[in-house]
Amino acid sequence: MPLRKLTEFLDGRGIKYTTIIHAAAYTAQEIASLAHVRGRDLAKTVIVKVDNNLAMAVLPASYHVDLASLKEATGAGSIGLAAEVEFRERFPDCEAGAMPPFGNLYGLPVYVDESLTKDKEIAFNAGTHYELLRLSYDDFRRAVNPAVLRFAARRAAA
Repeated sequence: MPLRKLTEFLDGRGIKYTTIIHAAAYTAQEIASLAHVRGRDLAKTVIVKVDNNLAMAVLPASYHVDLASLKEATGAGSIGLAAEVEFRERFPDCEAGAMPPFGNLYGLPVYVDESLTKDKEIAFNAGTHYELLRLSYDDFRRAVNPAVLRFAARRAAA
């Protein structure tokens, strides 16, 4: 069902995309590996609270959200990661943690890290833990109109 809502939205705008089906995976790095997508080309969606309002932070899977940078970039008074209980009912058609980065379909602002703007194509969860969509970044930008900010930080080496 979530994939259908998203593909109807894209089809209605004439946006070309590819669907990628993979074994169930729950972390962005696992998904990238199973779907044969580079971690930096897989866009993950993190739900954040900006001044107590929900928003989507979209960044490469190989990075994490630097909350201090996001706070500065948005000019927010407060910022933090949202707990699942705070946003779960906003995405009734999506599996927890697999929300596509289309905040406009869910009434949420979208912040995209500027590093994704350099990619010709991006892939992202399509509402489940086993489906991805891949499309051009330019088409994503036109469909979502995200605010482009700098807030992603590299993961520390293990």
